[in-house]
Order: sequence, then C-alpha cells, then structure tokens
Amino acid sequence: MIPLVYVLAFVLLLLFILKTLYFNPPTTNKNLPPSPPTLPVIGNLHQLGPLIHHSLHSLSQKLGGPLMLIHVGSVPTLVVSSAEAASEIMKTQDIKFANRPNVKMWKILFRELKEVTVAPYGEYWRQVKSIMTLHLLSNKKVEDNRDIREEEIAAAVEKINKLSSRSEPVDMRELFETFTSDVVCRVTFGRKYSEGESGKKFKKMLDEFFEVLGALNLEDCIPQLAWVDRLRGFNVKVERVANDFDEVLDEVVEERLRILSTEGGDGIREDFVGMLLKVQKDDKIGVTLDRQVIKALLMDAYVAGTDTSSTLLEWAFAELLKHPSILKKVQDEVRTVLKGKQVINQDDITNMKYLKAVMKEALRLHPPLPTLVPRVARQDAKVMGYDVAKGTRVIINAWTIARDPKVWDDPNEFRPERFLDSSIDFKGRDFSLIPFGSGRRGCPGVAFAMTTNESMLANLLYNFDWALPNGGKEDDLDMTEQIGFTVRKNTPLLVTAKPFSV
Repeated sequence: MIPLVYVLAFVLLLLFILKTLYFNPPTTNKNLPPSPPTLPVIGNLHQLGPLIHHSLHSLSQKLGGPLMLIHVGSVPTLVVSSAEAASEIMKTQDIKFANRPNVKMWKILFRELKEVTVAPYGEYWRQVKSIMTLHLLSNKKVEDNRDIREEEIAAAVEKINKLSSRSEPVDMRELFETFTSDVVCRVTFGRKYSEGESGKKFKKMLDEFFEVLGALNLEDCIPQLAWVDRLRGFNVKVERVANDFDEVLDEVVEERLRILSTEGGDGIREDFVGMLLKVQKDDKIGVTLDRQVIKALLMDAYVAGTDTSSTLLEWAFAELLKHPSILKKVQDEVRTVLKGKQVINQDDITNMKYLKAVMKEALRLHPPLPTLVPRVARQDAKVMGYDVAKGTRVIINAWTIARDPKVWDDPNEFRPERFLDSSIDFKGRDFSLIPFGSGRRGCPGVAFAMTTNESMLANLLYNFDWALPNGGKEDDLDMTEQIGFTVRKNTPLLVTAKPFSV
C-alpha cells in the first residue's frame, strides 16, 4: 500500500502550484464560529498532524475560543474545546447533535452502520442500545461475570510469576491486550481467541482492523480524491479486514447454533452471543434481530471493550512507574485495605480511594479516544451564539478539555490527589472530564470497563513490586504518543516484577 504521506504531498504540491494564496470562503450573513484560513479542496487538512487532538488544540488556542469551525476537506467540522461548550452539545442540545457521520469506511467495517456506536440516531439505535445494555453492560451483568475477570487476572498473575522466575521483563502492553481481549471474548463470544495459531491469526486480524479504523479515509473528507484511496490500496485493505472479521463472527454464531441444536443449551454459560440468539428467537423487540445485526452487536462489544481498556491500563501503569512516590502510595493503600486477603472483591476496591483517583487521573491525561467519536448536527442549531448548520460534523476534544488550566491546577502534571476531595467523575455528568462522552451517545460500557480496569490494576499492585528493567530511571521512560484507533504509548511498556510476600 502506497504511504498516504507521499500521495498527500503530491496532491498538495499540485494545489500550491495552482493556487498559492489562501482560499477565502464566500461571505455569509450567519454568525459562524472562528475559523483558521483554508486551502481549496483540502480545507484545513494540511494543518492536522497525525495526533489530531494536538493539532486541534493548537489551532483552537490560536483562535482563543471554546468553539472553532474548520474544514476537513469538504466537511465542515465544529471543534469543541471547553467544558461549557461540551455541555451545550452533549446535554442542553444533545438531541440536535445525536447523529453519527455516514462514513463509507464505517459502513464497510461496521455492517452498514448497524453497530450501536455508529448507528444513526433513531428507533433502531434505541432498541439495540437497550439490548446491549441489558444483556452485557448492566451492573448486574458486570457482577455476574466477576468469575471470568478473576480467572483472567489469575492467568495474568501466573504469567508474570513465570517471567519473574526467569528474570525476564514483562511486556505490559501485550499483557493488557491479552487480558482485555480474553475477558471480552469470554463474556461476548463464550470463548477466548488468544492461544495457539488461531490466536496469532486473530491478533493479526485485530491489529489490521484497528490500523485501518485509525487511518485517514480521504474519500470521506475529499470525495474528489477517492481515487487516491484506491491507488494506495486502502479500499482493498478495508474490504479484506472487514471480510476477515465477518468470518470470525460467523464462526462464533454458527458454533453457538450447533451447540444449541445438539445439546439444547443445558449448562451453557449465558454469554452475549447466547442472549442475542435467545432474543432473536423470542422476537419480542421492535427491530429485526437478523444475523447482520447480531454480528454488529458482537463486533461493537469487542471493539469498544478491548483496545480502549488495554490502552488506559498501560498509560496508568506507565504514569505510576514515572512517579515512584505515587506508586508507593497506591500500593500501600491496596495492601492495607486487603490485609493479606487472597481474593480481591469489588467491596475492597470501593475502599481504595487513591487507586480510583489514579485511574481518574490516567483518564484525564490519557483519554484513549481523545476526540471521542464524532457527532453530526441533525438540524440547524445555535451554540454559544454561533450558527451551526445541519450536517456539520462535531469533534469534542476531550483531551484539551481535561487539560484546561481554568479548571485544573498544573493540568499537565500527573496528580491523583486532585480527585481525593473532588466530586468530579468520568461518568458524563462533569463536562470537564468526559473520556467516555456524555448524553445519548455517551459510552454505555463505563461500569464494565472500569470494573475490569480497577480489578486488574489492584491485583497487579497487590501481588508484585515493580521497576523499570536494567536499573532504568523514571526520566528515561518514553511517554510520547502513538496514533491509531486509540492513542497508545509510542513504545510498549517493559517492566520487571518481583512477587510480594504478605
């Protein structure tokens, strides 16, 4: 596949040859948000680097306001950079901005936009969101799946013990990716896909899936350059990745149907795929739960619940290694609360106030999806005095909002203490901290994700003492970002573990 940067450089060169002066958009009597100058055809695309949240932050800082209108190619895009503006979009006028973009790549990857995350706002979306929440993400379901979390945490602890006994470092990225994938696969599909040759094939497929999902799709923003995506082989790759994932999901459904037909379902754990087939059979909901919809919901559960959680866990752990005094403080809390217990339950974690503050601070500094999932205006609206036209795409820069010096003291510092006497939470009610979004299109999986993440972190802090390999110092730790579907650490976190004796 031809690297996109070369193709864009060629296209930009042609544009500058044709016209070197900035393009002035036609005048209008509407009161539009502040806008940086644009170029013909590409709009402000040339001002957006690989880490788009940084580029948008820089542009909005120059314009000095909470709202900014840019053009990503031909797509007018409202950039939201303050808690007040985010509240206006996701609370006050939530229903006006409840749609998702109709992106061709998403239609291919996400079963014609049948997934909850990307489905258009309407009755279908309400029904399938209700199904997913009730049968997978409710507090009761999270509690019902506690044994799966505990078993997979125990497997991770055993893996670390083996590496420690051989004096080998632990690749925390690989550990967290395997752990989150195994938990979500077992809860969703009824089995895990991390072992043997099939596990390697599954991981390769997922890596490619997240790679294309995080890539720039030129056709979406500049229809005139659709040929570029074809030239660089991007369209072919998207189709192949979508087909590969579709085959896996078909196997999951077929395997469960075979079991149900031969064994009648007796003794089978009530996982998400089983519940979906049961709902399909009962046929008591307002939408047709056909094979495509079932596969879309299975994909949504997996995609939304894996890469985001493993990314957050790696950032949280990296920050702890970067700040040894904070690491000691949270470890002391965990070990004091547990007092020699062998099994950690949710009541124990509820009493770990500092651990919860660590997770909040990690979410503040390192939201896995720093610009959230884009929204689209369903109708003309007026936001903070500015006119926003129907069809305008909306990007909420949660990364910028969570580093606003008007809200946060020393916003770029990792300081979990800021949350100990604060009521600010990440569940969508406080718009200064919105890593999971808010309103109708907020992530419904907050309880599932954070219960899993907090349980894993508490167990690792309880069972091991941690250090950087080869006597490494915290100042040597690479904390730069890598672009993708989620924003990961640029380099995987390698650490050494020493088992802790109670």
